[in-house]
Amino acid sequence: MKTKFIFAIFALSTTFMFAQKKVADKFYKNYAYLKASDLYEEAVKKGDSSEHVLTRLGDCYYNNSNSEQAAVWYDMAIQKYDAIDPIYYYKYAQTLRSLGNYEEAIVYLEKFNELQADEDRIKGDDFANVALYEKLKNTDSVYVQINNLPINTKNSDFGGVLKDSIFYFASTSKKNRDELYVWNGQPYLDIYQSEVTPPNDGEEMLNYSYPNYIKGNDINTKFHEASVAITKDGKTLYFTRDFLSKRNKLKANREGTSHLMIYKATLIDSTWQDIKEVPINDPNYSTGHPALSPDEKTLYFVSDREGGFGQTDLYKVAILGEDNYGFPVNLGAAVNTEGKEMFPYVDSDNTLYFSSDSHINLGFLDIFKSDVLQGGTSIENLGAPFNSGYDDFAYTIDPDKGIGYFSSNREGGMGSDDIYSFEICSQIIKGTVRDARFMTPLSFATVQLIDNTGKIIESRMTGDDGLYSFKVKCNRAYHVLGSKADYKDDLKDINTSVDNGFEIIADLNLIPLIIEDEIVLNPIYFDFDKWDIRTDAAYELENIVSVMREHPNMVIKIESHTDSRGADDYNLSLSDKRAKSTRDYILSRGIDASRIESAIGYGETQLVNECSNGVKCTKEQHQANRRSKFIILKDEVVAPAEEDSQN
Repeated sequence: MKTKFIFAIFALSTTFMFAQKKVADKFYKNYAYLKASDLYEEAVKKGDSSEHVLTRLGDCYYNNSNSEQAAVWYDMAIQKYDAIDPIYYYKYAQTLRSLGNYEEAIVYLEKFNELQADEDRIKGDDFANVALYEKLKNTDSVYVQINNLPINTKNSDFGGVLKDSIFYFASTSKKNRDELYVWNGQPYLDIYQSEVTPPNDGEEMLNYSYPNYIKGNDINTKFHEASVAITKDGKTLYFTRDFLSKRNKLKANREGTSHLMIYKATLIDSTWQDIKEVPINDPNYSTGHPALSPDEKTLYFVSDREGGFGQTDLYKVAILGEDNYGFPVNLGAAVNTEGKEMFPYVDSDNTLYFSSDSHINLGFLDIFKSDVLQGGTSIENLGAPFNSGYDDFAYTIDPDKGIGYFSSNREGGMGSDDIYSFEICSQIIKGTVRDARFMTPLSFATVQLIDNTGKIIESRMTGDDGLYSFKVKCNRAYHVLGSKADYKDDLKDINTSVDNGFEIIADLNLIPLIIEDEIVLNPIYFDFDKWDIRTDAAYELENIVSVMREHPNMVIKIESHTDSRGADDYNLSLSDKRAKSTRDYILSRGIDASRIESAIGYGETQLVNECSNGVKCTKEQHQANRRSKFIILKDEVVAPAEEDSQN
């Protein structure tokens, strides 16, 4: 990069255990991981430590991003089963890396690699993996529109930051051609600003006015100024400048090198004034490329100071106020290398973006993102079109809008370094969560956005209007799951298109489980002449378990009824066995026996229609008589104990 500066338990019978595991599988398939994990863990307590149960438990926590619990179950499975599916070596390694157990993670990554030689999951650690580079270069499944800004010049323009309607950037465009920077033969850099207005009718790009020097006579000098960061209130500006004397003369160390420094300016009467040097600078080393944390309590920067990992490293320092700062801290080996790490930027989710000539890249500087500021260790190359075989750097983004900027000296630009805007193709999935009985909006309902791998991406809780909304990527498969206590879940499968900005309506209708004095379920089916609880019946009965857990003082009675076909005494006996089998399943799930007053079969003694013995009826009419009822006898809310009046 020529134009940037120096770093520019068992149940009542084994049948119950088997049934519960199958129920757990069904919940897992429908992304209800908390319910599934509860059932799987109960199976473990009852003695089932099969590979299936242990790995599924790990997966439940893995998909909920609970690394600690996922690691516990994956480790148990791996230690017990030598011939385990190799994928669990990989998943276990992922959780270990998330927890910071890097050496142990490598052991399992190597095991995975030995058993899965044709896989490329961990080839990111192999710089000789050509397929990975090809993948990073491929834009077939990337829906991002990039545009070369019209304010670029034939020289160097980079580091764009949009604050409100003003676009700030560094450029050499107006400097006297006699004042050349010997590093690249171009004029020194200054900070410019351009007014940004909405696109005209029929246009897609924002409009940028002709650039002028930043408002502030003391910002730009004869030498380098660039790389700005601005506070949310727009009143404080951090920027990089060559180390200058009080007379604005370039200062050099004994070796004749002039280093970079970070300065701060304050907006007074619409102009940037009161220029101050930030005290984290060191005259013997360069300090620059400022960036702010979302809460603006931390300043991130780049430096080649002693004690780093490489040529230039990323650092952070606490902003204490009143021009006081903490001690600079290196961001560590998770990010920094023996090479150059530069141009940090932190978005509203505390995701770190930076450029590096190390890690796995397509050449020269590439743009990466990392969760290191969130306690993680992952480094991800953004790939094309953000990265190329040239220098790609100075990335910023507004995650809510999906709009941002980066700089590059790639081919096809207007000059040596150009600023590019980009917009990530996105769509909106939105809808209303309603009570399916009355079709009224439901408040305090949880709506989860789940990707095609089963991982929960986001979660929302509805307000009084029952509305929810998710911003999603184009050309992806998603699942939206709505849930609320005392209601059945509703799941919608959604596929987004490639049309940017398109809205998808996905209303969720939750069926109430409590209607008047009864917990209402779908029909519970039994095999012919049997009373064992089938998997599909257990799946429905879990709704009873959920309701009774939600209402800890609820007492119910269970009734089982048949149609008139068959002998009366037989129907009475069979229905009674089924009622008690139903009761026993619920008790096996930890519900106290005192909360089920009775479980009685009534056979055909309480028909709901005229289909008695000898009356010809349709299948549907007979079906209406084959029912189980869960009648609520008591559901008291216990009031908090009154405080002692003497207290």
